[in-house]
Amino acid sequence: MFLKPVLAAAALAVAATSAAADPSFWKFEWPNTDFEKTSVENWVEILSGGPPKDGIPAIDAPNFIAAAEETRIGDREPVITLEIEGAVPRAYPIRYLTWHEIVNDEVGDIPVAVTFCPLCNSGITFDRRVEGQILSFGVSGKLRNSDMVMYDRETESWWQQAIGEGIVGEMTGVELVALPTWMESWAEFKARNPDGAVMDEPGWPRPYGQNPYTNYDSSRKPFLYNGEMPPHGIPALARVVRVGDRAWPVERLRETPEVTEAGVTLTWAAGQASALDSRNIADGRDVGTIRVRDAAGNDLPHDVMFAFAFHAFWPEGEWMLAN
Repeated sequence: MFLKPVLAAAALAVAATSAAADPSFWKFEWPNTDFEKTSVENWVEILSGGPPKDGIPAIDAPNFIAAAEETRIGDREPVITLEIEGAVPRAYPIRYLTWHEIVNDEVGDIPVAVTFCPLCNSGITFDRRVEGQILSFGVSGKLRNSDMVMYDRETESWWQQAIGEGIVGEMTGVELVALPTWMESWAEFKARNPDGAVMDEPGWPRPYGQNPYTNYDSSRKPFLYNGEMPPHGIPALARVVRVGDRAWPVERLRETPEVTEAGVTLTWAAGQASALDSRNIADGRDVGTIRVRDAAGNDLPHDVMFAFAFHAFWPEGEWMLAN
């Protein structure tokens, strides 16, 4: 179950839905956001997730330690891996991102935002350079289709995490560039990058390593989501691999661990724990590691997200089902 504070916050959010359908409801909290400029057609889609603005604190300029020195992370625990040529490979543990959702970092000469939305299982890394400026991101406390709404501190525009696009304010319609990162087990990262670095534990009082959304990815219905369910009989919280506007069900890849279609090759390998299953992330059931590469073997930007979220944001997207 969800933790009691999350449930209480959800009840308040649902109660406030009718008021929240008008953006004037939020202007006292967001006086610097231009609500006149937006791509949101139906404001009722945006709900409070419970915490207020920055109630989930993003991490800025995180500290790192050598992978060989890390002893707290279980081998099966998921991390988001960022490998940029000329820079030491970095791992961002989901045990921290679960509680912070955004990490503003700089790798080599690239300012990045590493993001994870637990409610959609969406983990995407973005380049923070936009129209000649470097943005830094925080957590708005709002959800749309159960997906995190981020905001940038420079213009206080709102951004949809799953699609990497501005949806409210000055940056409406601007798209962030996604970088080719992936989620894998800590053991996989260490084996490939013995001299790599891992984000150190933040100095916040959080039960890192615990999952506040116990058994969430076994639920029948997403949290604070009122949209359509996925087609083809696919469960709402089944994982799919999104590449552009196409989605491959992970269950298909379990049966056929290497698939080459539409110009990309997807592979699945066992060994990574779900971050949204058991109370202790390290004990989560095996959901496997996905890699997505082009014909030359280069890693491609992608997302392993829940099926309902893909359908919500790509309603005309293509489902890559087994023949």
